[in-house]
Amino acid sequence: MTRMRQRNVLPGFGLSMGITVFSLSLLVVLPFAMMAYTTTQMGWTGFWETINQPQVAAAIKLSLWMSFLAMLTNMVFGTLVAWVLVRYEFWGKSLINALVDLPFALPTAVTGISLATLYAPNGLIGQWFEKIGIQVAFTPIGIWLALVVVSFPFIVRAVQPVLAELSVEFEEAAAVLGANRFTTFTKVILPELLPALLMGAGMMFARATGEYGSVIFIAGNIPMESEILPIIIISKLEQFDIQGASAVALFMLLISFVILLTINIVQWKLSRRVGAR
Repeated sequence: MTRMRQRNVLPGFGLSMGITVFSLSLLVVLPFAMMAYTTTQMGWTGFWETINQPQVAAAIKLSLWMSFLAMLTNMVFGTLVAWVLVRYEFWGKSLINALVDLPFALPTAVTGISLATLYAPNGLIGQWFEKIGIQVAFTPIGIWLALVVVSFPFIVRAVQPVLAELSVEFEEAAAVLGANRFTTFTKVILPELLPALLMGAGMMFARATGEYGSVIFIAGNIPMESEILPIIIISKLEQFDIQGASAVALFMLLISFVILLTINIVQWKLSRRVGAR
């Protein structure tokens, strides 16, 4: 059995594994370790006082809340777009499929400037909201909108391959057995999509909490009102408060790590349940 296992290992495993560990250590672990080291120099008390500053706490709540709302929005509309791209054939499908990845291709600053121009009180779209008393740009609504745009592809690209592999025969069998469309979706389709949907939502949430370029132009950056967490980090760096900036950045990292770890565990359990069927 041992010989069989050794034969199954691809040649060069030791070298490739060593390069992988070295690359991850150099590009991922070392920067985070230095950030954690810089933060430890201020002590636990200093770290906690920095995080509990009213301006920082307000930015944390706003960033997490807007990221959560953007995640829920994209879970609905991203799944719908993936469904249309997989289940239907129509003219312009390739164009729409390419447009989904546009937020990944565009610099985030370009996205932010475009959204601010469109949704400003005198913008092409914002002026119509202004007439009914709703201001989009330079408010938390603008932050939510920017996060929805830049993180939209995560959900679509996570769900789309699963939908493509999901046979239509399951839906037809459910319809033959008398299930309506809602029951078919909740009992047949959604359980298959849930692991991929959670993974896409987790990556989207982690990306949204640290988004800066697309948000800074449309947020307004008003302290205690529309100031997000990355802007706090930039402001502390401009004040040469390296330890304070590292503390806030480390807190963001911990939030993202806990979210991704939790979603990975849930996804693993769901995948086991689906595989057991």
